[in-house]
Amino acid sequence: MAALVYTLCAATCLACAILLLRTYRQTRFRLALWSGLCFAGLTVNNVLVVVDRIVVPDVDLFGARVAAALVGMAFLLFGLVWEGE
Repeated sequence: MAALVYTLCAATCLACAILLLRTYRQTRFRLALWSGLCFAGLTVNNVLVVVDRIVVPDVDLFGARVAAALVGMAFLLFGLVWEGE
């Protein structure tokens, strides 16, 4: 059951990233770009959760998961600050 939930979380983040980046390509609304890049980072994070918890549970990927989430959030924070000016 956990594998299903982890996989659905990754798929949802991927869908959000694709939709936001496609919206950016069509409208050139820059906040959609930063949000799409954030969700891309969160997708990587969720894929690493699947790999960490299901595929190779004996290997600790906590650092890589946190780094991917941090990069994604940094994109969004940068976009919010930069677009707010």
